[in-house]
Amino acid sequence: MDVFHNLALGFSVALGLQNIAYCFIGALLGTLVGVLPGIGPVTTVAMLLPISFTLDPVPAMIMLAGIYYGAQYGGSTTAILVKIPGEASSVVTTIDGYEMARQGRAGPALGIAALGSFFAGCVATLLICFAAPPLAAIALNFGPAEYFSLMVCGLIAAVVLARGSVVKATGMVVLGLLLGIGGTDVNSGVRRFTFGLTGLADGIEFVALSMAVYGIAEVATNLERKEEEVDVTARIGSVLPSWDDIRICIPAVLRGTILGSLLGVLPGGGALLAAFGAYTLEKKVAKPPRRFGEGDIRGVAAPESANNAGAQTSFIPTLTLGIPSNPTMAMMIGALMIHGISPGPRVMTERPELFWGVIASMWIGNLMLVVLNLPLVGMWVKLLRIPYRLMFPAIVAFCCIGAYTVNTNIFDVYVMAFFSVFGYVCLKLDCEPAPLILGFVLGPLMEENLRRALLISRGDIMVLVQEPISLAFLIAAALLLIVIMAPAIRQKREEALQE
Repeated sequence: MDVFHNLALGFSVALGLQNIAYCFIGALLGTLVGVLPGIGPVTTVAMLLPISFTLDPVPAMIMLAGIYYGAQYGGSTTAILVKIPGEASSVVTTIDGYEMARQGRAGPALGIAALGSFFAGCVATLLICFAAPPLAAIALNFGPAEYFSLMVCGLIAAVVLARGSVVKATGMVVLGLLLGIGGTDVNSGVRRFTFGLTGLADGIEFVALSMAVYGIAEVATNLERKEEEVDVTARIGSVLPSWDDIRICIPAVLRGTILGSLLGVLPGGGALLAAFGAYTLEKKVAKPPRRFGEGDIRGVAAPESANNAGAQTSFIPTLTLGIPSNPTMAMMIGALMIHGISPGPRVMTERPELFWGVIASMWIGNLMLVVLNLPLVGMWVKLLRIPYRLMFPAIVAFCCIGAYTVNTNIFDVYVMAFFSVFGYVCLKLDCEPAPLILGFVLGPLMEENLRRALLISRGDIMVLVQEPISLAFLIAAALLLIVIMAPAIRQKREEALQE
């Protein structure tokens, strides 16, 4: 079968010494940022984008992918032992994981989190292998009108699933679109939104913008929080769960894996939505005796399986359609574009070693993470004692160096400084930066496809509704808008997101 042929190609690439090394670096960094609160995978990927520029595309993408799914493993360690979720998707794990640690069952909680994550990661990766080729084959038949409508649908879905105010999320998407189309128009040569600044002739640098809103702004926000001394009093003991623990967790892991795999594909989904969704589902369907909130091991197994499955399947729309499902995937697309690779279905046919190499590396990375996380739990917890005030100068310096080295242009550092202030203000106003980044990445692609569609149709805008697939995407987008606008449905959405 083609799948096995493709996997053989992927493993032949991923098992190269250089790629194994970068997979290990990505998994290690991912675990580290998952353990340390305040430094998420988005910030880390943003900071490492300039470094990835110096690497070949394959090891660069393998390393960045490892950071993302590795953070899901690392976040569970501190969530269980000290009730400090290193990663947002591990917040729900603290509920039952920490209670288990207080009851002297930290070891089984850590063990089931790692084993559940490993199982979910393997299943989700297998799902990518089977789902990606037919999805990419369908996408290859898309024309400019279909792509434009698909991106419109994706952006609106991201707004629906974004946390907080819909108006603020919509405003951030529109702002991201405007920022993305700034610079010199490639067709006419006219400069747009440059305000007379020559430094903006090529538009705003993606690396500078992403490091500003996810690096510096996050650092500034974290500095405002009062640091708490970490106290690990729980005895870890054996990390191998008992047979009873495994038996009771198997359904939870399966449900978490399925739900996480589905939610990971959605725009705005990924690991965070998957973890909360799986915990809510488990509370509703798990058979008695239910002790959720009091140290029920299923409250660890379900969300940890779901967040890793969601992290893996979020690569499906990114790699096959070029549509990022969350900010980290937007960074991955940015990394591809830095290397001159157009994201989309043609990556699979034109760069098969890249596509299947990254997929195969996920299995290797997941295996590395199990080995890294369980025996080295003590070392990861000790890292928590590093005061944040000692880390932030290094983060700021690293961001400045990274912004400068992409184009060796000091103007990009000024751009980063400006958007750092802007990002900090947005965070204080409770405006999520994720829709802005998604709009920024998709803005130029939407403009390009809209122009092509209009050129082909000789300026007839009706081409967007005359193509059946394009019309279907626009109808889906309209239905999502109704979901946003209808008061009753909006209230239900807010209740669901709140839960």
